[in-house]
Order: sequence, then C-alpha cells, then structure tokens
Amino acid sequence: MAASRPFTSVDAAADTGDAIWSSLDHADWLEAFAAHPRIGGAGTDEWSRREQSGVTDASRAELERLNRAYEARFGYIFIVCATGKSAGEMLQILERRLANDPEHELQAAAEEQRKIMRIRLAKLLQ
Repeated sequence: MAASRPFTSVDAAADTGDAIWSSLDHADWLEAFAAHPRIGGAGTDEWSRREQSGVTDASRAELERLNRAYEARFGYIFIVCATGKSAGEMLQILERRLANDPEHELQAAAEEQRKIMRIRLAKLLQ
C-alpha cells in the first residue's frame, strides 16, 4: 500500500487494498483473521465495538457458543462485516456458514475481511 502512494481518492486507495488482499495467500489471510476480535467478544477495540453495536447481552452467549463451534470446525475465528447488522443477522450468517466446506468458507471469510478493510480504510482517510 505504501509503495502505491499517493492515492488520488479514497476509492483508489481501497481498490489498491483490494488488489493486494486478493493477491495474498491463505496463510496471510489466516494471519489477518488471528488479529481480528471475535464477534460478540468482550474487550474489543473501539472500532469493533461500534461495528458490533448490534450485539446485545442476550445474543452474546449464543454468539460465543457458535463462535466456538466455528473455530473447532475451521480453525480460525468467524469473520463477518458487522457494520449495520443486528445480532440476529450475524447469528443467522454464522449458522449458515458453519455448513460451508473449508475452502468455500475461507473464501467467504476473506471476502468479509476485505469489506471490513474497505470500511476502516475509508474512515482513516476521511
């Protein structure tokens, strides 16, 4: 990203980020996932708390239970772009994605991480 500067717009920076993200291998994606807070987890950073504002105390226990099942199945945390989603929506997405095969799920998780990156990059540059 730094080598591609200066960017003419936020979209140009985000498009460069997309291209770089898409060029990474699975190990790089897994490294990024490992640095990401769990959906519904306590003690997440301020951005994550705002993005996960749809999580309620009532939904937290179910999210934690399904997160554990997801991690046991796939070996990494559940990643979803939580911005604008209710806890119920995130639970439905998590339940649905638990049925994915590992390769399809890795692609789905990477796409969600890409969406998060675009949102955060736009916030940083505005």
